[in-house]
Amino acid sequence: MPGYWKKLLEIDLTDKEIKVKELSDDFLRQYIGGAGFTTKIIYDEIEPGTDSLGPDNVLVMAPGNLVGPKIPTGSKTTFGFKAPQTGGYGKTIVGAKLGNHLKRAGYDVLVVKGKAEKPTMIVIEDDDVKLVDAEHLWGLDNRETDKKIKEEYGRFSTAVIGPAGEKLSKISSIECEDRQAGKGGGGAVMGSKNLKAIAIRGTKEVPVEDKDELDELNKKWRKITTGKGETADDSFSPEDQMNYGTGEAMAAKNKVYGCFPTRNWQAGYFKRAYDRLEDPEGRIELNPRYWVHEYRQGRRPCPFCTKPCSQYFVAEGTPYGDIEVDGPEYETLYSFGGACEVDSIEAVAKANELCDNLGLDTISAGIAIAWAMEAYEKGMIDTDLDLEFGNAEAMLEALRRLAYKEGELGELLGDGVYEACKKVGQGSEKFAIHVKGMPPAGFEVRGVKGMALAFAVAPRGADHLTSCLYALEMGGDYWDFEDYDRTKLSGKAFALKSMEDLMTLYDMTGLCKFSRGLMVDEGQLELVKAVTGFDMDLSEFLKAGERVYNLSKAFNIREGFGRKDDRLPDRFFDDEVLYGPTEGETLSRREFEEELDRYYDVRGWDQEGIPLKNTLRRLNLEGVADEIGSVQERE
Repeated sequence: MPGYWKKLLEIDLTDKEIKVKELSDDFLRQYIGGAGFTTKIIYDEIEPGTDSLGPDNVLVMAPGNLVGPKIPTGSKTTFGFKAPQTGGYGKTIVGAKLGNHLKRAGYDVLVVKGKAEKPTMIVIEDDDVKLVDAEHLWGLDNRETDKKIKEEYGRFSTAVIGPAGEKLSKISSIECEDRQAGKGGGGAVMGSKNLKAIAIRGTKEVPVEDKDELDELNKKWRKITTGKGETADDSFSPEDQMNYGTGEAMAAKNKVYGCFPTRNWQAGYFKRAYDRLEDPEGRIELNPRYWVHEYRQGRRPCPFCTKPCSQYFVAEGTPYGDIEVDGPEYETLYSFGGACEVDSIEAVAKANELCDNLGLDTISAGIAIAWAMEAYEKGMIDTDLDLEFGNAEAMLEALRRLAYKEGELGELLGDGVYEACKKVGQGSEKFAIHVKGMPPAGFEVRGVKGMALAFAVAPRGADHLTSCLYALEMGGDYWDFEDYDRTKLSGKAFALKSMEDLMTLYDMTGLCKFSRGLMVDEGQLELVKAVTGFDMDLSEFLKAGERVYNLSKAFNIREGFGRKDDRLPDRFFDDEVLYGPTEGETLSRREFEEELDRYYDVRGWDQEGIPLKNTLRRLNLEGVADEIGSVQERE
């Protein structure tokens, strides 16, 4: 079938078995690719109650359907697994060369099962697939590991884990050549399988249905994504995103929206940093509009990116040593900068470099340390480090210990804020910022209130990219929605549901969500048709996104999740924002519960957040309906 090889490569590390299985036409059409494939496979392959760090967990890697044919921004590959960080649905997405090479090697999806006896690497070169010894790589950081593999094998693309993954940190990431699959603890899943690395080189041309049509569409979207054509979003600025990366709107998030989480989410405005502007030489170091001109040394974008937001940061002789890292992205500026109150771009960039090299999700690691700073301030934890907010040196040392689970502090923080607050108790849970164990991205929900609901219901835990609702919240208009008020929580349920389904399609096609103001739904569909030949209308296409979203929810229901888990940290309800544009704001528990009810209604779920049998059957999920579907009528 055009667009696919119809091949699933399955590797059992326990038995050292390598199999190629055929994918059915029905599977391909219903699940399309990327997160569609990984979600369906982990639901089918992982038994309820499976230990996320045991050999029965499954690691699935699937490039999006539009990865391979050199489509503008078509780079995203999904890793799926049962997540150590949450105990539920695991999905982490990366703009990596690896997915492109898997597709060009002749496979649509890779499934890894079991556990190797000793450190092992999977090596794939077209039809040649083998398991090789990786004991000499164990203990190396990510950069060293990738360098060693390239020295031994040449121009292979890699996915590797560092010391944090080897130590089974539940917040460890998978490193893909300067791009990170960060969320959920995928690095720990690889570490638990003694899988140090995956190296792939593919040389085949991916088959497509209509090459001439695809060439024309590629020209069209290349023009639009570089800012030279008409867009679906008038506020979209490719130039700003390319020049300043994901942090380009940092000033507005502080001074206008008050949604830049600071001091472990006590405020949405980095007061300490902005107070410095009273000094004639003061500057907001974290704002990329300041630092890219001094520290950016080129770009290292995702494959086929026509609007690169990458900012490759290089600095020598800083107080924190030499630094070389791709970033920092907005979320890292928030987690190590705002949340820890560290206003040194060099310190934040060093934290970014440590996370990338040692293998940690920057959001989860930064928020764990921000929580520790507040617990230290309140006298709840004792450490030899001066863990005051704003202490950059203490932050970096705490990060190093966290990665290696070294000493009492490293052991406390090594699995993230959720595990840490359970150990400390004393009320520290009230300011532990997470949903289902996953810390949120940098959008203060008391200033952008629709994101409160978005964070609460996302299946993989607090997550902005499951819906990208913040684009609508801060812009006011997006797609089919207009005049949205970020200061109100009520009335967001339908837009949230619709955007979750749409963004799930991005995860299935493999297009970058920074093209969301461009391609939306029709744009994606015309590319899918040119690649696959699917005679699919817009309704069927959107239904595919809704199907996969409901299946991700079903995975969690089967693991015991319910309404009790679609909740937010107490701080958002009980504590007023300390200062800034949203000073004094809180969330209303009553309004939150009412909007959660509306969301469940819109989704076709019961009052506990369990999909109704009829909803699942409408989505062609008959077996899932029989297994977990609810028959409860809405009141």
